[in-house]
Order: sequence, then C-alpha cells, then structure tokens
Amino acid sequence: MDVQYIGSYTDVKLCPPLELPEYCFIGRSNVGKSSIINYITGNREIARTSKKPGKTQAINLFRVVETPEWLIADLPGYGFAQVSKSTRGKWSKLIDRYILHRENLMCTFLLLDIRHPRQENDREFMNQLGLHDIPFCILFTKSDKLKPAELEQALEAYKADILNEWESLPPLIVTSSLRELGRDEILAYIHQTNAIFAKQVQ
Repeated sequence: MDVQYIGSYTDVKLCPPLELPEYCFIGRSNVGKSSIINYITGNREIARTSKKPGKTQAINLFRVVETPEWLIADLPGYGFAQVSKSTRGKWSKLIDRYILHRENLMCTFLLLDIRHPRQENDREFMNQLGLHDIPFCILFTKSDKLKPAELEQALEAYKADILNEWESLPPLIVTSSLRELGRDEILAYIHQTNAIFAKQVQ
C-alpha cells in the first residue's frame, strides 16, 4: 500500500482541506497507534516518519494512494504521558478541535488495550464522541499478550461494561500485528465507509 506523509500540524486550522475521506487513530499514550497504522498499511515507514520532532504533540496526516484515496490522521495520545500538565492540556484542546471541526472525518478509530478495563479518560472520550454523534470504531490492541480464553473473557467484559452505559455496541475489532488479526476487518470497514463518502459528495 502506497502511503505518503503529508505533514504534522499543531492546529486543525493548519491541516490542508483535502476533499478525501479521513480516519483518525487515537488512544491512551503507548496503546500502540503506530503499530496498528503500520500493520494495516503494510508500511513501516509511517512510524519512522512520525518520529520526527512533534510526533506526539501534533496531528500527523498521511495520504493512502489507492482507488479511492483516503487519509490517516495520527493524533496525540491522551492519558498519562511524561509531559507537563499544560502540554497535556494543549493536546486535549488539539484533539477536541480536530474531532469536532474536521469536516471529512468519517470514523474515529479508538484504540484500547484489551488487557485492562476502560480507564476514566477512555470513558470520557467515548462519551464525547457519542455526545457529538461522531462515528467511532474500537480497536483492541495487545491481544497477543493474552491466551485465547483470557482474550475471550476480556472481550466479553468490555462488551458488558460498554452496554452498561450505551444502548448498543459500536463496531469492535480485535487486532494484533504479531498474530495478523484485524487488518482485513479494518480495511473492509474503511472501504465500506469510503463508498458512503463517495455517495455524499456526488
């Protein structure tokens, strides 16, 4: 898959207004965003490109050159990070502005570590997405760290926890680059959504 680095932006207003369907990836710090993006694109160069200064403090945009083309936005992680409180506050504002004002954002891929229950900031972020009717899909990471029975138990616990607060489950995809899980499902979801975008702009 041909993926081209567009740039890093510290304000959503600086992001180029590309008329392409866009998909952002976000989650707690160190949840494995780079690994997932590399895995689904089959391109390890993305992570290396993203390690330019400002990676965790900016919106990193990539163009996926296929038919049709689409965009990947790698957002800063939320939650614990070894930075000052003021910097975390800036990241939070950056994320909020992106989520609310990026017009062609078709889906937010929310990454959660399957080994651990939802944290409070995971709940807050999910509730914010729901409040603003922003479509999202949960990608479970670190699944290769669990045995099959443990993975099934963790997945069922997550479903029950979410249904305590939500009327229905969002799309859920278990991922692992080591076990080669989830890539086909993620790309199928993106391609289906691209078709919806194409109809909207006709």
